[in-house]
Amino acid sequence: MKITEIKSCFVGPAISPEQFIAEHFFLFLAKGTMNGYDGNKHYILSPGESCLVRKNRLARYNKIKSNNEFEKVIIFFDEPFLKNFQQKHTITLKKHTSKDAFIRIKKDKLINSFLLSLEPYYNGSGIISTTFSDLKREELLLILLALQPELSDVLFDYGVPGRVDLEAFMQKNYKFNVNMKRFAFLTGRSLSAFKRDFKTIFDETPNRWLVKRRLQEARFLIEEKGQKVTDIYQDLGFEDLSHFSFAFKKEFGSTATELSESGNLPQ
Repeated sequence: MKITEIKSCFVGPAISPEQFIAEHFFLFLAKGTMNGYDGNKHYILSPGESCLVRKNRLARYNKIKSNNEFEKVIIFFDEPFLKNFQQKHTITLKKHTSKDAFIRIKKDKLINSFLLSLEPYYNGSGIISTTFSDLKREELLLILLALQPELSDVLFDYGVPGRVDLEAFMQKNYKFNVNMKRFAFLTGRSLSAFKRDFKTIFDETPNRWLVKRRLQEARFLIEEKGQKVTDIYQDLGFEDLSHFSFAFKKEFGSTATELSESGNLPQ
């Protein structure tokens, strides 16, 4: 059974480049390696492994090709689908709690058989036909709940994030590149309340604080840890190197490259 023959596949919308998980999705990795980070833990997914990535979480994932190849299967479980599934099947909650954004799925022949069964349903672009997508999603969800019943507590929780400590949340998650509406939602606030509370706590606007906080961390990583500019700017939430370089020079008066070469910057 050659799972590596599985092609790339999406059932549901494409993954947003924004580092916010809007809907639960199942991810199986056929070729390559994936590194994930959710603000608390780092995760590594190797070929033949799968996980459930849960919604309403901040997460970042980087792919590493193997022999210039990276193949995956991604199947979304959006809320309307889950509610419809719940009407058709008896769901028992297990009172299981987990803070992980990436929940590893046990290896099992049922998963392997399911993945191989997808191949006849691919269309020419490597995507499963919408005619069969809900049917295959339902089959996968039944398998997952049979293998790990505790997933019901994650998948069928339709609640929204509650109000949290804003300062602690932002200090932990400032590296994620998401907009203010996402940050507000994840801290249990309206956008206006988020901005008001932010100003009270940090005496700064959210956008300006995020840039300064990311640049402070960049300076620390370059100056104290000897890391390369090209290795850190994306992990710190900057979309491109030119934006990072411009912001760094504006903040500190010298470029990050000059700091890297000299080992110090003016105070």
